This record gives sequence, C-alpha cells and structure tokens, in this order.
Amino acid sequence: MPAFSRFLRYFMAVGRLGSIRKAADELNVSASAIDRQILNAEAELGMPLFERLPTGLRLTAAGEIVMAAGSRWQKGLSDVRAQIEDLRGLKRGHVTIAIMDAMTKGYVPGTIRAVQSRYPGISVDIRVMPNEQIRGAIASGEVDFGICFDPQTFRELTVLAYANIRLGFVVPADHPFAERASARFSACIGMPMIVPALPLAVAQQVQVLVGTSKLPLERKASSDNIQMITSLVLQGVGIGLLTSLDVANEVRSGQLAFVPITDAVLKPMTLALCTATSRATSYAADVVLKEIQNSFAALDYMDPRGASL
Repeated sequence: MPAFSRFLRYFMAVGRLGSIRKAADELNVSASAIDRQILNAEAELGMPLFERLPTGLRLTAAGEIVMAAGSRWQKGLSDVRAQIEDLRGLKRGHVTIAIMDAMTKGYVPGTIRAVQSRYPGISVDIRVMPNEQIRGAIASGEVDFGICFDPQTFRELTVLAYANIRLGFVVPADHPFAERASARFSACIGMPMIVPALPLAVAQQVQVLVGTSKLPLERKASSDNIQMITSLVLQGVGIGLLTSLDVANEVRSGQLAFVPITDAVLKPMTLALCTATSRATSYAADVVLKEIQNSFAALDYMDPRGASL
C-alpha cells in the first residue's frame, strides 16, 4: 500500500500537470524520484503511461486508464479514512457534492454553514455542473451525492428527497408584471425576452412552451448562465424565464419579482437529492445529507418570497 500510494501521488500529479518538473515542485520531491517510479510502473505494465513530447508529458491510453483508476482509489481511501475516524468518534471527514448553478445561492451555502457550525471537522467540496453531468458524477462515485433535476429514469440513483419547482417570468420589482400572482405564457408576447439556453435544464421547459404554443418570442438575449440572465433582467434588458429557485435571493431582497407560468402543458420540474444506489455513504456525507433532507421539502412549490404556492 505505501509504495503504490507513493507512485499514485506522483503519477496523478504528472498526469494533471503534464510535467515531471512541475509535479516535483508541487510535491516537494526530486524529479528523479518521480521519474523512477513512473519508469518502474511502465516496465511492470509493459507499456508506456505517458507520451514524451517536446512540450511535456501526455497520457497514453494506458495512462488514461490508470488515471481513472487512481481517482477511484483516492476516493475510496478517503472514505476508508473517514470511516476509521468515525470509529474513533472524531466526527471528521470530507464530502463532495455536485449541484447546479441555481443551487449556488442561499439554500446550499446556508446548509453548509449550519453543518460546519456543529461539525467543524467536516470539510466540503462543492462542484457546480450541468444537470446531465451531475447524474453521471453521482452514479460513478465521483461525488458523494448531488442535487439535480428529473433523475427518475436513472436506475443507478437513489432519490432521498425531492421538490417540485415551477418555471415563471422574472421581472424587476417595479415592472407591471410584478403585480400578477401568475400568468399564462402568452402574456409575454410582444415583450422583450431573455431566454435560457442549453445545457440549463430550464431551457428544455421553455422549448416545450414555445413548441406547443407556436407563439413567437421577441428574444433580446439568451444565456446558459443563470446569473447572467438575472443580471440582464436587473438591467432592464427584458423579461427572464427562470425557476423560483434561480432567483429566490433576489426576490427576497426586493430586487426582482417571480410570476409562475400556469400553462397546463408545463409540468413542474422535479428537483432531487440523490446518492448512488450501489454505494454506501460515509459518516460525513450522512451528516450533510441529513441536514439537506431536513429542509428539502420546503423548496416544494415554494414562492421565493417564502409563501407556499
């Protein structure tokens, strides 16, 4: 274990940095020691792990396999260490979570703050990914758990909690639309619009509305970034199309208003808290999961101003 552990550290650093010299500087070891470990491994495997190029080192196909296996091994070792610390009662560990851009404000940061106030020994790595990538990251064990939209067709995932999220119009607080409790999609015809683009999950719902209604949209701008859409709305460029989750902070602060779209063809998006079906979670992950689960139901059909819809 120690010898392989040393090789793996060296190999992963070289694979990531593309240079033995840079890896040596980062790990504070000699370049010759790293080179020797890699040459020994290549001799044992009978094939090269790196292509030696004038500009540096590049992983071969065999190197890519070792790199992927090394990532899984490091994750597994981290889980083993966390479980051993659980036995010692240290309440320590590291948790990796995958979330969408919409979750980077308010709910998740507040939950992490609550966890670390009670369990300061638990550290958290939060990875922001497109919705489709989150599902794969959970199933493969790249992350401990994640929050994503509509995962029900994926057998590799177990849904621990879910909430239904609505699509709506997003406007400045002083916009005439802000006075409405709800509206049909046709209400925006003739008005300047800011439209979400793929890979944002909400973009698929907008495509459904446009396709079924056959109504023309006056697109002034589009973006695959929720913060950019929010900023354009605040600047008065047009009316945005987002979920209540995307703009909860801005609505609570009085900057924006959210008006749910009521067209019957539009189904709520299912926001799900998921783990991998085939993999047990660590003590640290369970602590964070429990904290998120306790308040997850509050997101269900929740008006950003705090009233249930």
